[in-house]
Amino acid sequence: MCIRDSTRADLSSQGKLSDNVKWKLGARFDYDAVYNINDFYNSDVQKDQRFDAVLRENYLDYSAGNWDFRLGRQHVVWGAMVGFFFADVVSAREMREFLLPDFDQLRTPQWAARAEYFSDDYHAEFLWIPVATYDDIGKPGSEFYPNQPAPPGFNVRYQHELRPERNADNMNYGLRLSTLKNGWDVSAFYYRSTDINQTFYREIIIAPTPTLVYQARHDRINQVGSTLAKDFGDVVLKGEAVYTRGRNFTTLSAMDSDGVTPQNTIDWAAGLDFTLPAESRFNIQIFQRQYFNYDSDIISDKRENGYSLLFNTKIFNNWEAQATFISSTNRTDWLFRPRVTWSFERNWRLLVGADVFKGPPTSLFGQYDQKDRVYSEVRYSF
Repeated sequence: MCIRDSTRADLSSQGKLSDNVKWKLGARFDYDAVYNINDFYNSDVQKDQRFDAVLRENYLDYSAGNWDFRLGRQHVVWGAMVGFFFADVVSAREMREFLLPDFDQLRTPQWAARAEYFSDDYHAEFLWIPVATYDDIGKPGSEFYPNQPAPPGFNVRYQHELRPERNADNMNYGLRLSTLKNGWDVSAFYYRSTDINQTFYREIIIAPTPTLVYQARHDRINQVGSTLAKDFGDVVLKGEAVYTRGRNFTTLSAMDSDGVTPQNTIDWAAGLDFTLPAESRFNIQIFQRQYFNYDSDIISDKRENGYSLLFNTKIFNNWEAQATFISSTNRTDWLFRPRVTWSFERNWRLLVGADVFKGPPTSLFGQYDQKDRVYSEVRYSF
């Protein structure tokens, strides 16, 4: 069981230069005292996670008729499912605490130029990212670093992550079209990018000590996706699907020279969100990843299936309880997240919760089976 305490300041301001020009500035500062009071973590982890200062959204908006333009560091949210990112393929993520923070804290903005066109029920979005931001997974030895598999008798060593060069070949761009007809909100998109996710390439060294050397790299991928949503009153239907081409996955075959194999995939999710009496909400989702030209030496099954349940309710006027359960149906692999929030004063809240992992060492949640934690958060918003 891991008990943690950290401090975060998330500051932003916005305004306008004229009726057609608006701006926003933001920054976040993090300090975690645990890296000062013990030497459990190695020096690279301590340096990486003791203190952090990052720019959040910093952009200019310009409006001209049916066109809106946004230039600068910004969030681009193309999907909105519970617990996971499916169609939300653009924003990078702060993954040093896995998928546990709230999504508004987890998403990392991109430096981008975006143009949006609005006409009646139609919306077109054009996106260009000249210098991409990638997922931050931390350093080897940190709490939620994605450690790679190793057979008995082998040591494991990690090289520094290889980030793509900042050139025209690694620019990202995309197009998203959406419409709202008879209450159905439907969109489709194409996105060409250098993957925000890391792929761990492997080298095997036999002498003098058997060692697996891993290096995180970023593949060049193409993604085509779609989303839909429909409000039926007390029930909201949501669905997302994304086909990804060009991404590599870890293979367990010792005969493979670089430890990865290309696998095209389709990820989809469908969910129902119920508004219940007594200010309660219940959400249920099913999801799947399917691999094409399946290589049996990868860790995952050809079809990886799962579901999630979320229940939220008001206990008293200023108390709220929530529980989230996400599980695979292929194996015993799940995450349970109960929490209670007390809004004890205006703009103040106290949150107490837990994250409980269960599963085999190579599974999504089971890799953190020994990382269960209890946490508390005091937040002041102004």
